[in-house]
Amino acid sequence: MKTPDATLPAPAESTQQGFWPQGWWKLMEFRIGIIPLPIYVLSGALIAGLVYTGKLPNEISLAIVMFAFFGFTLAEIGKRIPIIKNIGAAAIFATFIPSALVYYKVLPDQIIKVTTDFTKVSNFLYLFIASIIVGSILSMDRQVLIKGFLKIFVPLAAGTVAAGAVGTLVGTMLGLGAYHTFFFIVVPIMAGGVGEGAIPLSIGYAEILHQDQGALFATVLPPVMLGSLTAIILAGTLNFVGKRYPHLTGEGRLQPGEHDDMDTTQEEITGHMDVTHIAAAGITALTLYLVGIMCQRLFGLPAPVAMLFIAVIVKLTQAVSPQLQEGAFVVYKFFSTAVTYPLLFAIGVSLTPWDKLMAAFNLPTIITIVATVVTLMATGAGVGMLVKMYPIEAAIVNACHSGQGGTGDVAILTAANRMTLMPFAQIATRIGGALTVTIVLIVLTHIS
Repeated sequence: MKTPDATLPAPAESTQQGFWPQGWWKLMEFRIGIIPLPIYVLSGALIAGLVYTGKLPNEISLAIVMFAFFGFTLAEIGKRIPIIKNIGAAAIFATFIPSALVYYKVLPDQIIKVTTDFTKVSNFLYLFIASIIVGSILSMDRQVLIKGFLKIFVPLAAGTVAAGAVGTLVGTMLGLGAYHTFFFIVVPIMAGGVGEGAIPLSIGYAEILHQDQGALFATVLPPVMLGSLTAIILAGTLNFVGKRYPHLTGEGRLQPGEHDDMDTTQEEITGHMDVTHIAAAGITALTLYLVGIMCQRLFGLPAPVAMLFIAVIVKLTQAVSPQLQEGAFVVYKFFSTAVTYPLLFAIGVSLTPWDKLMAAFNLPTIITIVATVVTLMATGAGVGMLVKMYPIEAAIVNACHSGQGGTGDVAILTAANRMTLMPFAQIATRIGGALTVTIVLIVLTHIS
């Protein structure tokens, strides 16, 4: 007698089921960002109700829900607008629109007060920085890190120096001034994005120059965004050039004779991991940040930058176990997925003056940004050819050095149809950005 397959669904029974609970479950799985649709509607109604009653509590629970509601709402709008959704519109909307809403007095004063108080008092910005930077570095493959340095260091370093010189020269010739051009336009482009670049850079500038971090962040953020857009457009152009002149490209390989000595496709963790690994990685990240604070007090180096440098050393010396590295990956993914847009909303409201932000958008600045990115990529291609690398691949990796963090890497490599370069792009973005920020802040400390 043939036994029925227990794994097959019962069609008759499933057709009799109504909206509850399967229909409701489908609604719960439809999400705005990470928020289930029914919870999204409820949270929006509760925020509006609390504002209407005039009793918006200054509590961490409210802050988390409110930041998530507004941050993911704006990000989802940016993700759905044609064309610009591929150039970081989600981050742009989550950061810039709240700033504009505050400036034009559209956002209720209660929301502004709670957001500003929580952001400035709790300093959860530093929690984000510690988790995203340490988590990303510790979760990188060590062999990719080592070999990637060997393969891309020469064109990346040469491109950085050339872009810094040309960008500064162009900005100076256009009347922006050498000091402003270098520190507030050229450097932010190559700092590694927003969370790993613009934010720690603005914090370092604020500490060294004794100026408001929000105003500085508003100044360095536009070059990050515009630099990434320029890199995306140029990377797509290089993909077209590669099809016309195939001898200039390895179609995703850095150099002739390379035979996939790295696993460029593995993006998720494998193997068993319990919650203690994740918790251990989280406390490790925060402890390394405390080490960074100690380095700041002893040597004057900004804590986020010192922490990142230490994380690289810890990774290269194999000072953490594989289980801890897997936990670090989860910590990184959690913060990059769940915290980035809420954080950008909070930064937009409390730390990004709209008027100063708009003042940064002018023709000389745009020309300087384009000149910087073009020089970075062209130098990478030329030097890459000299060291027997494919010039198009070397240029695309260098382009990621001017991208908007991980989001910029994905957009740039997608435009270039070179997703196999992702490990090298991550090195250019994270390590290249970290070194740029570190060296520049050391220089600024000595000249200020």
